[in-house]
Amino acid sequence: MILPEPQSLLTQDSKMPGLDGEKMSKSYNNTIGLREEPESVEQKLKTMPTDPARVRRSDPGNPSRCPVWKLHNVYSSDDVKSWAIKGCKSASIGCVDCKGPLIDSVLKEQQPVRERALEYLNNPESVQAVIDEGSERAREVARDTLEEVKDAMGLNHR
Repeated sequence: MILPEPQSLLTQDSKMPGLDGEKMSKSYNNTIGLREEPESVEQKLKTMPTDPARVRRSDPGNPSRCPVWKLHNVYSSDDVKSWAIKGCKSASIGCVDCKGPLIDSVLKEQQPVRERALEYLNNPESVQAVIDEGSERAREVARDTLEEVKDAMGLNHR
């Protein structure tokens, strides 16, 4: 096959949940940036709304109604998710407690992105070198593909 049809690569949840539990979108103002400062990420997650029925710390909650739970599904291990479900439903943990492991997971995932970005910000010449090298490789692949397509269509007049 010369031109394979692209296939989607989706995670279990195809839409990343935003800070309000809806689809994450800059237009909804419910995002966390990949290179956002850790203090900002922590503040956003700490102030994220939770189960509206859980008014007091002693009220049992329902994770399926909590926007934080949607992020736990993306970022947390099965052990953490079990802990959060049990603690929420029994009111043995508070919403702030539930957010702690989530904050740690998000920051851990972002750390290499921030570090790598810093390398490029401190060395803009390397960015241009990567662009130049990638452009040349893309041109070579495109040239080869175009030749294959012309051969397949009988348009190659050598």
